[in-house]
Amino acid sequence: MRPRFHRPSRRRRALAATAIAAVTGVIAALVAASLPTAATAAGSLTATFTSTGDWGTGHEVSVKVNNGTTASIPTWTLEFDLPSGVQITSSWDADVTRSGNHYRVTGKSWAGALAPGATQSWGYVASGAFKQPTGCTVNGGACTGGPGPSPTSPTPTPTPTTPKPTPTTPTPTPTDPGTPSGQKVVGYFAEWGVYGRNYHVKNIDTSGSASKLTHILYAFGNTTGGRCTIGDSYADYDKAYTAAESVDGVADTWDQPLRGSFNQLRELKKKYPHLKVIWSFGGWTWSGGFTQAAQNPAAFAESCYNLVEDPRWADVFDGIDVDWEYPNACGLSCDSSGPQAFNNVVTALRNKFGSKALVTAAITADGSNGGKIDATDYATAAQKLDWIMPMTYDYFGAFNPQGPTAPHSPLTSYPGIPQAGFNSADAVAKLKAKGVPSSKILLGIGFYGRGWNGVSQTAPGGSATGPAPGTYEQGIEDYKVLKNRCPATGTVGGTAYAKCGSEWWSYDTPSTINGKMSWAKSQGLGGAFFWELSGDTTNGELITAINNGLK
Repeated sequence: MRPRFHRPSRRRRALAATAIAAVTGVIAALVAASLPTAATAAGSLTATFTSTGDWGTGHEVSVKVNNGTTASIPTWTLEFDLPSGVQITSSWDADVTRSGNHYRVTGKSWAGALAPGATQSWGYVASGAFKQPTGCTVNGGACTGGPGPSPTSPTPTPTPTTPKPTPTTPTPTPTDPGTPSGQKVVGYFAEWGVYGRNYHVKNIDTSGSASKLTHILYAFGNTTGGRCTIGDSYADYDKAYTAAESVDGVADTWDQPLRGSFNQLRELKKKYPHLKVIWSFGGWTWSGGFTQAAQNPAAFAESCYNLVEDPRWADVFDGIDVDWEYPNACGLSCDSSGPQAFNNVVTALRNKFGSKALVTAAITADGSNGGKIDATDYATAAQKLDWIMPMTYDYFGAFNPQGPTAPHSPLTSYPGIPQAGFNSADAVAKLKAKGVPSSKILLGIGFYGRGWNGVSQTAPGGSATGPAPGTYEQGIEDYKVLKNRCPATGTVGGTAYAKCGSEWWSYDTPSTINGKMSWAKSQGLGGAFFWELSGDTTNGELITAINNGLK
């Protein structure tokens, strides 16, 4: 077996931010109108406004325009009024103009025609508490499905405002079924897991995880020289699998065009057609190349497209993921490309991959004042991304060997937390406040724990002498091991901790994951993601908790 020299994503450090309590609620309204340009088409064009967060001084709204007719609609225009004191401050995925309290919204040209039965979505953040728009029309007909305005009714001439910059390239609407509630369950598969961990694509099937996942992130591709390059050619496409090891039960042959994990993923997708696979580039060890990539984003995007769409495995991958640790900040190495570098790279990728491919990103969750979230304009980049994944884990750990002990993935702050803002709720709140839509944020879960040794105090905050022993790396252990070796003895900040002998560990359990999923739903988040599949039990306890918790 070939040894691994890196564990790119497990050493993520320092993350999180300040919280705004959001109240989600579905406020259905404004539905149906006959399309004047397709009068012979059955059904109607409808518009629905849904509040996805209301914090009193502001709120977020998701708007869906649905074509209930039997004809394709080339373009749509939505007009409505907002009450006094309510004003749109940022928007995405549509062109918004304003005249007084009247708004006129048109679909982006890159979104294309609205096919029969299809839906196009856009959204906005506005000041004040949520209030229903009034006087709504879509393509001239009343949004409520009643008669449209009189043909002689004047239409206000809109005056352009300065809304949040909107993408110049498409943000496709995901087609995955997800959970019954439409939320995403996204899991990392680590390419090096096929060595010492003996975890292969087939295990995703036999554990029952494949049926619960919506997307797999394949980690990692390299970014050497500012280009996308292969991470491990043997594991990726050369390793031969026996019939017993293979997803489809057929052994690889010596002259087979594609072997390795890529071919196994192809087989898995045939068995589970709903699954999408995204190739993730970077990680803790391989993020250094992004600095050079930011100097010529178009060339970087070209190299990534050529690699992901290589004819040997183009059918395996449905898009690309950027795991840059961290733009305009320090990770394993430091970057000073500026706050727009990340957006420039993401924009180039979206331009090259187009509207049908998935383009996603794993980002810092350090939302402390002046922290890593503040160092980069993630909100503008998020407009081009299908979703964004703040890595809400690895906040604390034995990389500070003397402690104090603290949970590595707290959902919320708690008295005595070592660093303000280092928790999931604060990170998500900061991203939302900056204009990242709730529905594009996924909550991160670790399928592992972090621990210290030489600890005498059971409660968090104790001193230590160093990292606790781990199977593959000191200070880190899989959930499947910890659940038996050091069972949880308490909870803090919405996650579990355990004291066994002189060791102190923190990790998530099915129970704490259920609480985190309830919180994610209350925030209107788009689902959850986790690092990584091999840390779960053979029957998928943790992914089952995520999937059930999002229903």
